[in-house]
Amino acid sequence: MKESILDVLLYLFEHYFSDDADLVRDRDSLQNGLLEAGFSPAEIHKAFEWLDALAEQRPAVASARFDGPVRLYTAPEYAKLDVEGVGFLMFLEQSGVLNAEQRELAVDRAMALDQDDIDLDDLKWVVLMVLFNQPGAEAAYAWMENLMFGDEPAPTH
Repeated sequence: MKESILDVLLYLFEHYFSDDADLVRDRDSLQNGLLEAGFSPAEIHKAFEWLDALAEQRPAVASARFDGPVRLYTAPEYAKLDVEGVGFLMFLEQSGVLNAEQRELAVDRAMALDQDDIDLDDLKWVVLMVLFNQPGAEAAYAWMENLMFGDEPAPTH
């Protein structure tokens, strides 16, 4: 099986972080759990580097500013995120789910994945993990979580 950093991150998020966020686990026990799940040591190492970089960029308090300048994406960012992903990030920012700093962190973490392109579902996971790591972003995290896992509203006729 060819797993990616995102596969390891999703496994961690689904099995450890989202189930009991208050439960403290040390890195060794997490690594052992990932090895038992069948992930390679190299991918586990890359995933922990990704998480370390996310933690290093974590602000003390989330900024509430949503009226920042328009973001221009570079050619490599556009190639990896595509128009749909960039549009989704713009939607989240304009809706007040992401502020400029969180958007930049989401772009940075998406670009750090070992994939040539990031589809919309993968980008949603990256945004969810970024919001999970942000102090004061509980409402935005809940909104994203509902977007991803909530029941679709019934169509009205």
